[in-house]
Amino acid sequence: MTASGTTNIAPAFGDVDDVREKLRQTGYLADEATSTTAFLADRLGKPLLVEGPAGVGKTELARALAQATGSELVRLQCYEGIDEARALYEWNHAKQILAIQAAGHRDWDATKGDIFSAEFLLARPLLTAISRSEPTVLLIDEIDKADVDIEGLLLEVLSDFAITIPEMGTVTAARRPIVLLTSNANRELSEALKRRCLYLYIDFPDAELEREILASRVPELPARLAEEIVRIVGVLRTLDIKKKPSVAETIDWGNTLLAMTTGEQAASGRIDDSLVARTLGVVLKHRPDVKTALRELKLGE
Repeated sequence: MTASGTTNIAPAFGDVDDVREKLRQTGYLADEATSTTAFLADRLGKPLLVEGPAGVGKTELARALAQATGSELVRLQCYEGIDEARALYEWNHAKQILAIQAAGHRDWDATKGDIFSAEFLLARPLLTAISRSEPTVLLIDEIDKADVDIEGLLLEVLSDFAITIPEMGTVTAARRPIVLLTSNANRELSEALKRRCLYLYIDFPDAELEREILASRVPELPARLAEEIVRIVGVLRTLDIKKKPSVAETIDWGNTLLAMTTGEQAASGRIDDSLVARTLGVVLKHRPDVKTALRELKLGE
């Protein structure tokens, strides 16, 4: 696992239109800004920082890119307290102890060479992605939840796409992965990290795009019912609530209402107020949010 130079690999996409079409084939409907920045991330070999509210499709974009490019998706899920061992690598200490015991009275220098080898190394997501020679998409999810120290670690890794293991040497990417970092903007990221990345902000889709997404994911849903669902979800997102409905929850609501209405009702696009009230838990996940929606939509309790 010693250093090796990064080889020149043909880009995954021919142009921006190629990105949009290949993502569409996976079921991800990308707008112009998303298609363009995804194209540049691939062509320039730069990480892409994607910010936006929870539930707008940031993580789904990474999955779609992996599928569109025939890549393996390697995911580092960030959280408060995540450390270098969970992000990069750690040694299998239990296995090392057993190997030392089995070695008996062998010279330490000889034993050390054995136990600090790939056999005893537990690769975590960053090392896994850097080590792969096959197409890879590295998703660093919710980077804003991690401590600032992890940002410093990422600066080193994403600058040279290399990881130094003191006992073994430096692992340099033979094939650079496509890298996406996502953030819900819960805290401000460092300027140093931002400088190394392309930037994309994904907001909730407009009504037209959301209807198109809904039609793609729930094709049996009549157009009028889909239009009414998107209209109500749009109203819910304007309310002062803790968690605004995500696109995935719009899709879930479409499936729910399709299952709970007759063909004639669905085709008309009319949703009974009581049905809306009874199924709000599909799109709203906090009791105060449900109460606010019932009040503002005048649905009663």
